Amino acid sequence: MPSIRQLSRVALGALALAACASRPGATVTPAAEATVGGLPLGGGGGLQRDAALAALLAEVDPARIRRTDSTLVAFGTRHTMSDTVSATRGIGAARRWIFAELSRVAGECGGCLRVEYDPAMITVTRHPDKPSVNVVNVLAWLPGRDTSRVIVLGGHYDSCVCNVDRFDATSDAPGADDDGSGTSAVMELARVFAKRYPHGLDATIVFAIYAGEEQGLLGSTHFADRLHAQGYRVVAGMTDDIDGNVIADDGTVDSTSIRAFAGDPDNGPSRELLRHVWTAGEVYQPEVAVLPVFRLDRIQRGGDHIPFHNKGDAAVRFTERLENYKRQHLPTDTLGAVSFGYVAKVARLNAATVGTLAAAPATPDSTTARRDAASGGQRWRLTWRRVAGAASYEVLIRRTTSPRWERAIAVGSDTTMLLPVQLDDAYAGVRSVGANGHRSLAAVVPAAAFVSR
Repeated sequence: MPSIRQLSRVALGALALAACASRPGATVTPAAEATVGGLPLGGGGGLQRDAALAALLAEVDPARIRRTDSTLVAFGTRHTMSDTVSATRGIGAARRWIFAELSRVAGECGGCLRVEYDPAMITVTRHPDKPSVNVVNVLAWLPGRDTSRVIVLGGHYDSCVCNVDRFDATSDAPGADDDGSGTSAVMELARVFAKRYPHGLDATIVFAIYAGEEQGLLGSTHFADRLHAQGYRVVAGMTDDIDGNVIADDGTVDSTSIRAFAGDPDNGPSRELLRHVWTAGEVYQPEVAVLPVFRLDRIQRGGDHIPFHNKGDAAVRFTERLENYKRQHLPTDTLGAVSFGYVAKVARLNAATVGTLAAAPATPDSTTARRDAASGGQRWRLTWRRVAGAASYEVLIRRTTSPRWERAIAVGSDTTMLLPVQLDDAYAGVRSVGANGHRSLAAVVPAAAFVSR
């Protein structure tokens, strides 16, 4: 039986399509493919390893992650409707401590992080009395050169014993794995990115610590709404949720693969983000397999990436390979069941994803495809707008049945190309390439709402 690693690294057959030059009219034989950049992508997806980003990954510290999670558990309960006055117990004490910790990190980098509370009075519709609750996210912004383009990585700090009583806001709800593990990973990444990139990257990064997840994704929904209302362009909205268990109830152990979930459609932005996660993992942490799941989330479950996906943003959930439902939403979700070495692996995969995207130019917008009349409609022409900061562009091609891009064709600084394939039988994408070699997510054609003409 194939291993998880073998399953997660799908063997790609060669695409039986000839590459061609970016100028219309050129003809290329298969033997000449390499001369025009129509090269097989292979496992690395064309991403280049950045030494500075690799050094950042090495600084992710499992011991620091453990200390953070231990402190969160010590607040007793972090239920969204729990005590907000006590200095030692409840969600109020937890959020003030998170704010203080992120503010301390900001002080160490000379104020490079902008730390803020993000509150909203929200009706808890799942509660029989429909109370209005102050749901408070804690955000740490690392501004980039483009402050309008944001990459969001979040985890939820609220906890519950929902499997006993969803609205029990007083009993102990340690939430060490769900989601102390994800919250601790995100806070650790805020620290290492602030240390390594105090002046930011190209895009702005937001490290988001959400409340209200267990009551219906309340904090993340509010923040996604806020970003869109304020005109931000969301490159990605990702969540770390339940990231620390490596032993299943039957004794199965898996500490070397991580699940990443992304919803339909296959030519949509969430799936493109998942492909980027997959390849970034292979480039920066090859000893840990990414297990891509072409599904929005686990069956009948949800997470804080979903509000972003629902708005048309690229969205992915990172979560442990093996879950034990006997320790979720229960008093048994304790520190002893969390592997912090594994949480650090999840954080490093996060860092590879966030860092490569934040260092890249924006995805080309207004990408269009039109049938080429001169070829009798067999060929298609792609066009896209020039992207600020892009040194060049690549056109990607894959069969509709392939989970990953199979070919990359370099087109230099051109913003149009006559495809070497019949697009009816394939997907094509265009991505920006920065002078530093970092690649954006691809803009896919035909897009999810594509209408042929």
